Amino acid sequence: MNSFLTKDFLLQNEYSKMLFHHFAKEQPIIDYHNHLSPRQIAEDIQFENITQVWLYGDHYKWRAMRTFGIDEKYITGNATDKEKFLKWAEVVPYTIKNPLFHWTALELKAYFNIDVILTPENASAIYEKTSKILQQKSHSANGLLKMQNVESLCTTDDPADSLEHHIAILNDANKVKTFPTFRPDNSFAVENTTTYNQYLSKLSTVSNINIDNYDDLLKALESRIHFFNENGGRLSDHGFEQLYFFEEDIYNVNDLFNKVKNNQSLNEEEVAFFKFRTVIELCKMYHKIGWTQQFHLGAIRNNNKRLLDELGPDTGFDSIGDFSQAKALSGVLNRLDSTNQLAKTIVYNLNPADSEVFATMVGNFNDGTIKGKMQYGAAWWFLDQKDGMEKQINALSNLGLLSCFVGMLTDSRSFLSFPRHEYFRRILCNAIGTDVENGELPADEAFLGKIVSDICYNNAKNYFNFK
Repeated sequence: MNSFLTKDFLLQNEYSKMLFHHFAKEQPIIDYHNHLSPRQIAEDIQFENITQVWLYGDHYKWRAMRTFGIDEKYITGNATDKEKFLKWAEVVPYTIKNPLFHWTALELKAYFNIDVILTPENASAIYEKTSKILQQKSHSANGLLKMQNVESLCTTDDPADSLEHHIAILNDANKVKTFPTFRPDNSFAVENTTTYNQYLSKLSTVSNINIDNYDDLLKALESRIHFFNENGGRLSDHGFEQLYFFEEDIYNVNDLFNKVKNNQSLNEEEVAFFKFRTVIELCKMYHKIGWTQQFHLGAIRNNNKRLLDELGPDTGFDSIGDFSQAKALSGVLNRLDSTNQLAKTIVYNLNPADSEVFATMVGNFNDGTIKGKMQYGAAWWFLDQKDGMEKQINALSNLGLLSCFVGMLTDSRSFLSFPRHEYFRRILCNAIGTDVENGELPADEAFLGKIVSDICYNNAKNYFNFK
């Protein structure tokens, strides 16, 4: 089956083609949110085969394979890597109209110069060819990143992480700049007292602070924020179903902390209040040190309890949730803004029904101090496909300023995922170029070209200011 990818893929008119090829295509990549392994970058590993770099940990592909009726043995089970790849190849032709169809073709072409559709008929040959190529130095972990012109990236890291691999990378000019992102969700995950107290013990050890009360917890977290900052960290990140907001302190947060320390369970409202108070305190710390904070909102996780028990989390059983978002998001941002402690903020939405809600909400808290201080973040997770990207672009441009947008990210665990930036750039250029063709924007190449270049690279470069 021949490839459909041409140099003008997704570019539907001459102006779109000009914008992409002249202003977007060659821009470096700042991938400011992903889940890559800093150890693999620090060690510059060579993957043994394409399954290891492409299928391990990729729950997008795993969901598709399960839908197609592939046995779990060939997904997360004990089948060989080649057997898993061959099973994935059975599915690929039937992923049409799913972003996996486009991504698979883009990634095979970008990294291996393979310009055909992966099918059962050619799968074995492609497996052998790609696995051989992956042994070349050009296709090491850093090599794969450099092939896509990745200038810098940010991984997702727990406050208790030693950052040893980030430190090694920052001291090695041959490695792609890799910065940690402070992801403190475990520090307020008080639903399970046993797990939480185990985490407190770990956090206490790395921070050298005995966490006996709530103030100690905040001191330990602030200590780790400074540690991350000293080692290149400039962002925090939080993953929530929804934010929580309380107008008044209906509980004493110290009392709640003490209950958890004594292995006493909190009720649902107490848990929500504890999370709210802790997030507010963390956000003040981010503002103080000059970081950007990120909120990923709207996922309902681990829906399939049977398979969660068998396979663990992050294995493909999360979905879009329908949580109420606007009032709590407004409350949290307003609380921080009222004391001038609102950091630069990126808010990501997972429910397409809330796109306009999020786009208008962030606009409420732009105050003229920083260009694009409040960002309606890139199309995320289930929405990082053509339709989702177009809707995010339209919501942002209709209700905010697309020209101030800091651009795309991969949010991925795969070193082969970086053509998603190309995918976004093509969609962006097509959207702007189509408006030019329709007479809705001026055909000013220099003007529009600068805006495209800014969205693809310059805005993120100036916004994050990585060293």
